[in-house]
Amino acid sequence: MESSKSFYSRRVIGVKIGEIIAFIGFYLFWSFAYHVAITVNSRKWNNGETSIFDFMEFMNTVGLDYILKAIITYPIWWFLFRKLKHWKTYRKVLLHIVLLPAFVLVWQQLYYLVCDFFEWGHLGGVARVWDIYIPALFYTLQFGIFHSYNYYLENQKKIRLEGELRTAALKSELSALKAQLNPHFLYNIFNTISASVPAENEHTRYLIAELSDLFRYQLKASQVEKVTIKEEIDFVNKYLALEKERFQERLDIEVNVDESIMNEMIPPMLLQPLVENSIKHGLSSLVEGGKITITIQKKNGQLAFEIADTGVGLKDKTNAFKKGIGLTNTKLRLEKMYKTSLSLSDNLPQGLKINFSI
Repeated sequence: MESSKSFYSRRVIGVKIGEIIAFIGFYLFWSFAYHVAITVNSRKWNNGETSIFDFMEFMNTVGLDYILKAIITYPIWWFLFRKLKHWKTYRKVLLHIVLLPAFVLVWQQLYYLVCDFFEWGHLGGVARVWDIYIPALFYTLQFGIFHSYNYYLENQKKIRLEGELRTAALKSELSALKAQLNPHFLYNIFNTISASVPAENEHTRYLIAELSDLFRYQLKASQVEKVTIKEEIDFVNKYLALEKERFQERLDIEVNVDESIMNEMIPPMLLQPLVENSIKHGLSSLVEGGKITITIQKKNGQLAFEIADTGVGLKDKTNAFKKGIGLTNTKLRLEKMYKTSLSLSDNLPQGLKINFSI
């Protein structure tokens, strides 16, 4: 696992160091190309009539030209590829209709202002049209490259995600196969054990029956795509009831689900891994135990889920999905099925919240 120090040494404000170097190299290349083109096509310079002062002034204006372009480009890039990163590409392209003339106008005014201040020459009269055409062409070129590169990154991310999903699916299939080796044998054993328990130990029989129901639901989960929220909540309640037997008064449970959404369909085994994570990593190490709260609501046409605990909390939320199978598999399922993900946050004054919507 890479350390936070090495991670930030290779990234600056979410941008890789290599990307920054490529960006600077892009500007240096076009600055040099522009210099060469002007030099070759200038009769004055070809005839050897230019002075060192003329050359230095030219280099200053060329440097100023591309430095201003770079400075103005950054906030536009940040706005498009960070602030509006979830926008569809066609909407971003339409936004360029407004951003391109704004880029050209701001650059031109700043460029002329600085040149006039230092008494450097710049185009005037009708020739100023070149200070509209060339920046507009440069804007189109660089943002065409930015969009292409962003598409490449998104595609690579999609390929990695699909690979992880295939791996997770294979593991789940193997686990399901193991669980299905002889489920009827397992149920028969549970019944045999339950029958052997003396009548006065009715509570023990109850626990065996609850455990048998858990296995039965897990088998069902491997065979169906969706279950009702009621079925999932019943399963989670049985699981928590067994955990309550282990933790006794150290575990407090609260389930808040609107009755109106009990028949909504969701993927099976969606909540239990998250609840188990909260108990295992959040509450189990605390002598006094704690509380787990499960909340499901319908908001703006989406089902909003929250699993909150009052456990030890989690400082390193960035790498949380690298540590546990439950969190990772649930995150991958949500990304694949609903294009959404888990959100981890602090549960004040203590503990962790896990949120997602589908």
